Amino acid sequence: MKRFSLLLISLIVFPLAVNAQSFRVNDIRLEGLQRVSAGTVFAALPVQIGETMDSVAIRNATRSLFRTGYFEDIQIGRDGNVLVIGVKERPAISEIEIEGNKAIKTEDLMKGMTDNGLSEGQIFKQATLEGLTQELERQYVAQGRYSASVKTEVIDLPRNQVKLKISVDEGSVASIKHINVVGNKAFSDEELGDLFELKTTGWLSWLNSNDRYSKEKLTGDLERLESHYLDRGYLKFNIDSTQVSLSPDKEAVYITVNITEGDVYTVSDVELAGDPVVPEEQIKRLFLLREGQTFSQVLMTTTSDYITRRLGNEGYTFAEVRGIPELNDDDNTVKVTFFMDPGKRAYVRRINFRGNTKTSDEVLRREMRQMEGGSASTARIESSKVRLERLGFFKEVTVDTKEVPGTSDQVDVEYTVEEQPSGSIGASLGFAQGSGLVLGANIQQNNWFGTGKQVGFNVSTSTYQTVYSFNYTDPYFTPDGVSRGFNVFFRERDFEEVNVSSYTTDSFGASMNFGYPISETERLNFGFGYTNISIETGAFAVKEIIGSPRLFDESVYKDEYITVDDYEDILNGLANPCSSCGSDYDATLPSVSTMDITDDLLRESPEGWIDENGDSFDIFNLNASWRQSTLNRGRLATRGASQSLSFELSLPGGDLEYYKLIYTAQYFQPLTRSLTLRLRTKLGYADAYGDTTELPFFENFYSGGFGSVRGFKRNTLGPLATPADVYTTVAYDSDGNGTNDSLVYVLGDDGQLASRVIDNDDDPFGGNILIEGSAEILFPMPFIKDQRSLQSAFFIDAGNVFDTDCGEEQLNCYDVDLNKLSVSAGIGVTWITGFGPLTFSVAKALKENEYDDTEFFQFSLGTAF
Repeated sequence: MKRFSLLLISLIVFPLAVNAQSFRVNDIRLEGLQRVSAGTVFAALPVQIGETMDSVAIRNATRSLFRTGYFEDIQIGRDGNVLVIGVKERPAISEIEIEGNKAIKTEDLMKGMTDNGLSEGQIFKQATLEGLTQELERQYVAQGRYSASVKTEVIDLPRNQVKLKISVDEGSVASIKHINVVGNKAFSDEELGDLFELKTTGWLSWLNSNDRYSKEKLTGDLERLESHYLDRGYLKFNIDSTQVSLSPDKEAVYITVNITEGDVYTVSDVELAGDPVVPEEQIKRLFLLREGQTFSQVLMTTTSDYITRRLGNEGYTFAEVRGIPELNDDDNTVKVTFFMDPGKRAYVRRINFRGNTKTSDEVLRREMRQMEGGSASTARIESSKVRLERLGFFKEVTVDTKEVPGTSDQVDVEYTVEEQPSGSIGASLGFAQGSGLVLGANIQQNNWFGTGKQVGFNVSTSTYQTVYSFNYTDPYFTPDGVSRGFNVFFRERDFEEVNVSSYTTDSFGASMNFGYPISETERLNFGFGYTNISIETGAFAVKEIIGSPRLFDESVYKDEYITVDDYEDILNGLANPCSSCGSDYDATLPSVSTMDITDDLLRESPEGWIDENGDSFDIFNLNASWRQSTLNRGRLATRGASQSLSFELSLPGGDLEYYKLIYTAQYFQPLTRSLTLRLRTKLGYADAYGDTTELPFFENFYSGGFGSVRGFKRNTLGPLATPADVYTTVAYDSDGNGTNDSLVYVLGDDGQLASRVIDNDDDPFGGNILIEGSAEILFPMPFIKDQRSLQSAFFIDAGNVFDTDCGEEQLNCYDVDLNKLSVSAGIGVTWITGFGPLTFSVAKALKENEYDDTEFFQFSLGTAF
C-alpha cells in the first residue's frame, strides 16, 4: 500500500515533467495487477528498458495497453529513471443469470453472448453488454414482440468480479389488425388482399402465424402487388408510400399501402432486334406477347427466357435477351422490342467432376448429354445434371459453366456432387398392419463399389411370407444404356394371413430382364423367367379352389358310418361315441356299421380350379413394359407425371397359360405455393387362354388398404370365396382303448353321406379386373421445417375388383360396374424417418358394398439398423 501511495504521488508530481522532458528508461515497474500476468503487459507494451521515453512514446504505450481490453484505467508516471505503469483491471464475469425468456431459449441466448465476448470467466465490457442488449431487443422485434424489453444489472463481487443479471420481459406478440390498400379501383380489396402473405388475424393464425408483421414478408407482398398490376397492363402502376404503425400498447399493427394504378396499355407491336443467329421465324414462334393483347410483364420476361434458352441450345451460352417496352401515352399502347445479344458461340473444352469420392468418373460421364468438344448447349448441360440427380447416388448435384482463361469461345463445365449412402447392409425389423412382424437380413447396394451396378441379397420373413432372393442389374450392359438384370428367388406364402382365401404356395424361380431407353423420359423393359409353384390347401379350402363336399382323406374309400339319427343323439347328449371322453350321462354307443364309400354315395358338386388344373406347375413367363416418368423425385414426388403399361404372358408349353395387363399412372399439379393436386389410377385385366380353364386364382387382383383404397381392410374388396361344405364326421374309439382311431361318417336319410357348410368368414378371393383411382391434395404439415421426408394429403380413394366369370354361389362378385366402386375419404401421412418409413391414414368409407370390410385407422412401420 505504501508503494502504491508513492506511485500516486509520483503520478501527481512528475507527469508534467515527464511530458516536458524525455528520459532514458532504466527499469519498468507495474502496479495494480491482479489476474493479468506481467508477461501479458510487457508483451503489449511498445517500450523496452534502455529506450528513451517522451510524450509520444507515452501516448503510444497507453493506447497499446488499452487495446488489450484488460484494463479499465491506465496511468503512466516516472520515478527517477524508472517507468511506473499503474493499471486498474476490468472485472471478470463470475456468473450470468437470465430470467423471463421463453420465446428464445436460454441456450441460444448464452451462445449469442459467448459469440460476442460475454461469458463466464471473460473480461466484462460495459459497451459489449449494452450492444448485446440492443441486439436482443431487435430479435424480439423481429418476432413481432414490439413491447419486449431487456434490462441488465451488474452486481459487484469480491476479488474484482461481477455477476450479470439479465431480465427479459418478452411482452406479447403484436398481430396485424388491418391491411389497407388505398387508391385501387380496378381490383377489389379482397382480391388484392389475397396476394399478401401477411394477413389480418384469423381463426388459423395461431397455427400459421400469418398475422405477425415481418418487413421481409411485406417487401415480398409489395412485389407481388406490383407484379399483379404489371401483368395486367398497368405499366405506370406505382406504390406511392407504405406506412406501418403500432397501437399505443404495441400489440396491434396497421399497414397502409398507397398506390396509383394508372391506365391499361395494349401491345401495338412486337419486334425482334439484335443479331439473329437463329432464323427469325423460329424465334418469333417463342413470342408469348401478340399485337392487340393486353401487356403482361410476366409474358415479356418469360419470352426473354425462352429466347435465351433457345440461343443457349445453339451454343450461345452467354447470350443476353432483353424485352424493352416503349410506351405511347397518347393511345395507351406499348411497343415491345426483344433485343438479342448472342455473343460468341461457346464450345465445351472439358467436363470435370468434383466430390465423387466413391463413384467412378465413368459412371458420371456416361450420363452426360453434353459432350466435350461440342458446342455448349444449355439444354444438354441441364439434362445431364438431371440424369445425375436421378441416379440416387448423390444428395445434391450442382453445375457451373466457367469461361476458359485467355479464350472467348470456350467453357469448362464442372459438376459438383455430394455423395450419399446408396445401399444398406444389415438387419431389418418392421411391423405392417395385415402382415404383422417383419424380420429380415439384407445386403442391397445400388452403387456396387462405385460402378453404378445394383447387387442385392435378401432374407426376410413375416406371418405372410418368407423370401430368399438374389438380384443383379447392370444399367449400362451396353454403352448406349441397355440394362440387363438377373433375379433368383425362393418364396413361401400363406395367403390366409393377409385376408385372402385359405391356401399356401411354395415357389422358386429365376428371371432375366433387359431395359432399353427410347427417350430421356421413356424406357422399354422386357424379360423372361421360369417359376415352379406348388399349392397346398387344407380340408376346408373354398369351393372355387377344390370341389365340395369331399372326404377328409380321399384315399380312404372304406370306413365306418352311423345314421343321421345316431348323430343327432350325439349332438343331444344321448350317446357318446368316444369312450375315452368319459360320460356324465347313461348312454350307450350308437351302432357302427361298415360300408364301402363308393362314387355313387358321393354327392355331385362342381369341380374347383385345382381339380381341373392340378396343384404343381412349371411356368415360363414373358414380360414387357413401357414406362414414362417426368417426376422430380423417385420417392415422395411433388411435380411431374409418370405412367407405365406392363404385360405378362405365361408361354405355351408350360403347365399354365394366362396373361395379365396392368396400367398405372399418377399426375401432380401445383395448385398454390403450398398445395399440390395428385391424381392416381391403377387398372388391371387378366385371363387364361389355351388349355388352362380360367385365370389361376393365385394370380387374381385384390384391392383395399395402403396403395389401394384406404379405409378398407387390406385385400378385402371384390369377390368373396364360397365356403366349403365337407362330409360330416365324428371321432370314434373303435377298439375301446381310450384313443380315437377312426372317423365315423354320417349317412343321411337319403342314403347319401351327410355334409355341412364350413364357415370361413367369407374370405376375399379376388378377380380378374381391377379398377382403382384417387385424388389427393398434398399439403405441408404445420410446425415441420423440413418437408422433404414427409408427405401428408387429404384423399378420396375409389376402387374395386370385378370378375367376368363369377360363380353361382359367389358373393360380392360382379362384372364391371362403376356403381359398385367402393369410396373412402381421409387423411394420410408418409414419413421417411431414421427408423424407416412410417405410413398411416385415417379414413371414412363414403360408399361401401354389402360385404365390404372397413377399417378407420391403418398404419405400417419399418426400421433398418
